[in-house]
Amino acid sequence: MRRKDKEITDEALLHKILTTAEICRVAFFDNEYPYIVPMNFGYHQGNLYFHGAPEGRKLDLIRNNNKVGFEIELDHEVIKDEVSCKWTTKYRSIIGTGEITIVTDREEKTAGLNYIMIQHGKTDNTYHSSAVDYIVVLKLTIKSMTGKQSRFVTEK
Repeated sequence: MRRKDKEITDEALLHKILTTAEICRVAFFDNEYPYIVPMNFGYHQGNLYFHGAPEGRKLDLIRNNNKVGFEIELDHEVIKDEVSCKWTTKYRSIIGTGEITIVTDREEKTAGLNYIMIQHGKTDNTYHSSAVDYIVVLKLTIKSMTGKQSRFVTEK
């Protein structure tokens, strides 16, 4: 990272971003250009979980190459000024890489759905059996990540 003064090295703060953010953008390999998809997600022990339909471009790309990039942000705010060049952004973010797989085990699918719901504040979850059978759960195992923040006083 070029700007070491903006790097987040505090594991607790990285964990806060991973467990409280609501949207993760995942970049898939798609021939000449990346294909980026914003998705709601759940975090659990080094993995990001997503859900979706059982067919589509995203799944086709995963089957072809399961290596992905991702981005998560939290606490972002554009700070305006009368002078255009003095506009700035306050943010905390994580970017990383990983490998994404399609979860086929029913118990792990249900757990993945629970992680997603917990991320969004719902802890008492029940699912219709047919919905669990239909839905696809994706698991992104994080291989590397870096955190960055701007305009925040470093938390201890």
